[in-house]
Amino acid sequence: MADKERILVVDDEPSIRKYLQTLLEVDGFEVETLSSGKEALERIGQGHKPDFVILDVLMPELNGLETLRQMMQIDHSQNIIMLSCSNEVGTVVEAIRLGAVDYLTKPFEKTELDAAMLKCRQKKQLRAENAALREYCDQLTEDLCFLAASPQMVRIRQQILQIAPVDVPVLITGESGVGKEVVARMIHLRSLRRSQPFVKVNCAALPGELLESELFGYEQGAFTGAVRAKPGKFEQANKGTIFLDEIAEMSPHLQAKLLHVLQDHQYSRLGARHVVRVDVRVLAATNMEVHAAIKNGQLREDLYYRLNVLSINVPPLRERTTEIPLLFRHFLKQYSEKFQKEAPEPSSHLLEAAMRYPWPGNLRELENFVKRYVILEDDEGSLRELLEMAAARQRTSPREETPPPREQGLKALVRSLKDEAEMEAIADALEKTHWCRKDAARMLGISYKALLYKMRQFNLDTGKSSRSAPATPVVPVGPNG
Repeated sequence: MADKERILVVDDEPSIRKYLQTLLEVDGFEVETLSSGKEALERIGQGHKPDFVILDVLMPELNGLETLRQMMQIDHSQNIIMLSCSNEVGTVVEAIRLGAVDYLTKPFEKTELDAAMLKCRQKKQLRAENAALREYCDQLTEDLCFLAASPQMVRIRQQILQIAPVDVPVLITGESGVGKEVVARMIHLRSLRRSQPFVKVNCAALPGELLESELFGYEQGAFTGAVRAKPGKFEQANKGTIFLDEIAEMSPHLQAKLLHVLQDHQYSRLGARHVVRVDVRVLAATNMEVHAAIKNGQLREDLYYRLNVLSINVPPLRERTTEIPLLFRHFLKQYSEKFQKEAPEPSSHLLEAAMRYPWPGNLRELENFVKRYVILEDDEGSLRELLEMAAARQRTSPREETPPPREQGLKALVRSLKDEAEMEAIADALEKTHWCRKDAARMLGISYKALLYKMRQFNLDTGKSSRSAPATPVVPVGPNG
């Protein structure tokens, strides 16, 4: 069973192999024995990953030290205990240098072997904790910045602090690019499983057959090309958390199998006869409207209710514009350090335009925009790019289509907002170019005549700007009012 610790014993003496197998199986271990280093390397090379390896030093053909060296090249995280009838200092030092956890001299006491395996467990746990800590440090700054930047995200942060310690599935919804993976990672890092693996699977990235083998693994010979056994993502996430992104993209067959795993905490690898038991917390995410996905058959209703014990909806960036300047500067610092450039100070015009732009790609689109800004070091060009993106979106937005007569009030409101945004952009460009209309037209990416027409439309006089409604003329005000 998968919940038993697995031990591989490698020794050329049949009596030692039999003794160790009996001794360890009595203690509840799953034991496999091999008689040579060559066989052991072939077994490890096939994807077999025991919890412990007990390896003899003195063996014909390939000795234990060379076997140890090649094993560590295949997988440096293995826990290997060396056995030998010799306790020469040079051999012991070389074994430890190559990566062995402990070295026992034959004959040995059972308590010595128990102590060596305890040391292996402690090393494995320390390795997992260090990996989790590194991941935590990598994510913490970005997570805190993202989640504390607006009132909506502060509320979500409070939800996470409540949800994380409760070991149940969580469904995270929201548009593409809003930061659903960041939320999932924060739930894991603040849960009781934080020292265990966090495994992400994008369900939309693989076709159904490949996704099934990726999630649940397969045995050697299960299908053409399966030359060695491979554990699935659920096994890799055992004791930890698995994040299933775009869950509604999973085929109905796989959704049914996932439902079985959530209910019974067990499944079979492809081509396997035995059952694998796992202890995994499942976090799932989708960018679809859930009830519509259930109605059209993309998401099983029973799976939805099993996943939706607790849920978090992450709002789009356009609904939390107050955090855009903070996120802009966060990405600016991040990519300035990555590209070894001095972080440029964005102009107020650029930040204001960023706050007005709706960012349909959410955080991902903003991050890529700031990345280009750092690389090109062109504030005016970036402002022009934002204005062009906004103009293109206005031309193609469904909101600009002619609505039925009963929606004329909404249409008038949209036109008013559009005019106000255009006036703001033109006034900003004129002020930035000291009211040089040719330079302003070039910055805005429009013709000189088009700029003059817009200036007359919005009553923007040379040398002055208006931030009021377009129909209100600009009137200079003296010191006495």
